Amino acid sequence: MSDLVPAPLVHAAGPVTLAGGGPICADDLEACLALSDKLVAADGGANRLLELRQTPDAVIGDMDSLSADSAAMLQDVLYPVAEQDSTDFEKCLTRIAAPLVLAVGFTEGRVDHALAAFNGLVRHFGRRCVIVSRREVITLTPPELTLALTAGDRVSLFPLQRVTGTSRGLHWPIDGIEFTPGGVVGTSNRADGAVSLTVDAPGMVLFLPRRSLGPLLEGLTRAPHWN
Repeated sequence: MSDLVPAPLVHAAGPVTLAGGGPICADDLEACLALSDKLVAADGGANRLLELRQTPDAVIGDMDSLSADSAAMLQDVLYPVAEQDSTDFEKCLTRIAAPLVLAVGFTEGRVDHALAAFNGLVRHFGRRCVIVSRREVITLTPPELTLALTAGDRVSLFPLQRVTGTSRGLHWPIDGIEFTPGGVVGTSNRADGAVSLTVDAPGMVLFLPRRSLGPLLEGLTRAPHWN
């Protein structure tokens, strides 16, 4: 993959909703759109949006999943990216200039596509993104994060590279644990109330219940970014 940073194709002062080609829950899409300035489709995500009577402001990707009918309807907002070294999710993530991307349609279909999206969060750790699904909200854990969770809320932490950290408010603290892919992971922990996390590397993917979208977004507004 080239080390060059792609030029942005979409600019927004507020969050942007990004739709993938997997199944999209209409309620989740509406929730994201209510928080967003713009709507972008990743390749075949445009087919899904048109089925839901939503028109994207831009379609970014290699266009191998976009139907001919969708392409004809959206020809003025198509931004083809031909390279095959990244996924359509990554092509979009790196070409959207916005403080936050809210992504739907990336986890409800094929498992390999979901894993690729999680990998994309880590590869492009400087881009803040929350993946929204019917059951969960998912993001890359920033260096520090405080969440106003409810006692009993599930908090799962899955490392995609070596990560250590600290916690307050987790039923099973993570202090002193070295998390690695193929080694120790942190699935099915739970909150005892408000939770604070620190991690030492941009490699820990955080999974929370879908109802925690509000607390997660609030926490991310105060959280530092990875440089």
